[in-house]
Amino acid sequence: MKLVDRSVTDLLAAFRSSEPTPGGGSASALAAAIGASLLAMVAAIPKPRAATEEDLERLQAAGARCAALSDDLTALVDRDSEAYDLVLSAYRRPNATDAEKAARTAAIQDALKAAIAAPLSAMRASAAAIEQAVVVARYGSRSASSDVQVGIELLTAGLRGAKLNVAINLGGVRDAAYAEGVRREAAEFERAAAHEADAARAALARDSG
Repeated sequence: MKLVDRSVTDLLAAFRSSEPTPGGGSASALAAAIGASLLAMVAAIPKPRAATEEDLERLQAAGARCAALSDDLTALVDRDSEAYDLVLSAYRRPNATDAEKAARTAAIQDALKAAIAAPLSAMRASAAAIEQAVVVARYGSRSASSDVQVGIELLTAGLRGAKLNVAINLGGVRDAAYAEGVRREAAEFERAAAHEADAARAALARDSG
C-alpha cells in the first residue's frame, strides 16, 4: 500500500519505525503538500461582494494551481521513499568481480540521481506554491490569514527539508557537472521561494494593519 493511502495513524507509525523509509524526504513532501492544500482551501473561501471579478479570477487560478501542486507533492511522498530504496538496493549489489564492481558503481550513481530528482521536484513544486501564496495572501479572505501563514511555513519547511535530501545524495555523485547544475537549481528555488514568502507575509501584514 502506498504511504499516502494509509491512515494518518499508520503513516505516523511508519515514520517513527526503525525502517529507513519513509524518511525526511517523504516528510518534507508531505509537509509541503499540506501547505499547498491550505492555500488552495483559503483561495476557495467565498469572497465578499466588494471583491472585483479580476481579483476573484486571480484567486481562483492560484487555488487551482496550489491544488495541482499539492497533488504533485503528494505523489512525491512515495516517490522519495521508492528512490531511496533504489539506493539501498544498489549498494547491496555484488562486487566480487571487476564486472560486478562496475555494474554496482553504475547502479549506485543512477540510484543517487533518482534520489536527488524526487526532493528536487519537491523543491520546485514547493517554490511554485509559495509563489501562489502572494496571490492568496493579497486576495484571499482575511479571516483565514493564519491559514495562509501556516501554509507558507509548511511549504518553506518542506522546501528546506527537500534541499537537505538533495545535498546528502549529491555527496555521492561523481558527475561534477551534474552536481553543480543541481546545486544551482536548488539554490534558485530556495532564493525565489524566500522572496515570494516575504512578499506574501508583507501582503498579510498590510491587510491586518
